[in-house]
Amino acid sequence: MNGYKTMLKVDMRRLFTSRMFYIMLGIALCMPIAILVMTSSLAGTETTNPQTGEVTVMEGFENTWDIIGSESDTELFGGTKTDSAAEASDNAAMGMNMDMTSMCNINLVYFMLAVFLCVFVGGDFRSGYAKNLFTVRAKKGGYVASKTVVGLIAGAAMLVAFFIGTVLGGNIAGLSFDLGSAGADGLVMCMLAKIFLMGVFTAISLAMSVYAKKHTWLSIMLSLFGGMLLFMMIPMLTPLNSGFMNVFMCLAGGAIFAAAIGSVSRVVLLKTDLV
Repeated sequence: MNGYKTMLKVDMRRLFTSRMFYIMLGIALCMPIAILVMTSSLAGTETTNPQTGEVTVMEGFENTWDIIGSESDTELFGGTKTDSAAEASDNAAMGMNMDMTSMCNINLVYFMLAVFLCVFVGGDFRSGYAKNLFTVRAKKGGYVASKTVVGLIAGAAMLVAFFIGTVLGGNIAGLSFDLGSAGADGLVMCMLAKIFLMGVFTAISLAMSVYAKKHTWLSIMLSLFGGMLLFMMIPMLTPLNSGFMNVFMCLAGGAIFAAAIGSVSRVVLLKTDLV
């Protein structure tokens, strides 16, 4: 236990003195401002394909909170809100439409965390710190737990920075802040759900990092690939009109993934060379 506390203390000091951490926070803050302002200024612009003559209209965000999430048409464990099968089918088709506004949103922060955590953990193996650490009989489980906590804190900070940037960007772009039926409670629950869901992506990135060790490029590629497989699940689990059940599911899922994949990370450290 003392070993875990010592490692956590060192990792927290490294986190808050890391230049890359503050760079990531700056990117998370500026990203929504740039996206909201640019899409608002270009919305409605038409481009014509010279070969086919097809006209494409540039879409933009109609509401500030669209970059945080959209309201779900399905209530978790509560049936659907749609009135007909045809309407449900239309909504499902719209959900599969991967336009710019559905991709350029707060969920990109999960990929930012993956990059940061891979660089953070990779630095331990490149510098020889990890090998020296385990030479003095530091527990592998404590190392994994410490890095998991660091990942959760870093991810939560990036999400908060993105939220602040969203408010600033919405003001600059002159977009509406109307929350509609979601309300302020839904927005708060949405952000909490996204923060708790960080546990899943932290566990994946950490597992890839301890597998690739000093090969940071490999850990980043594997983490991004794993994150892409789950990317489409994020809007469904954390809609703008999230409720207590969404928060609970993300908290439980994050804890289970962190524990299960964390155990895999520990086994990888035990069974492989620390180089």
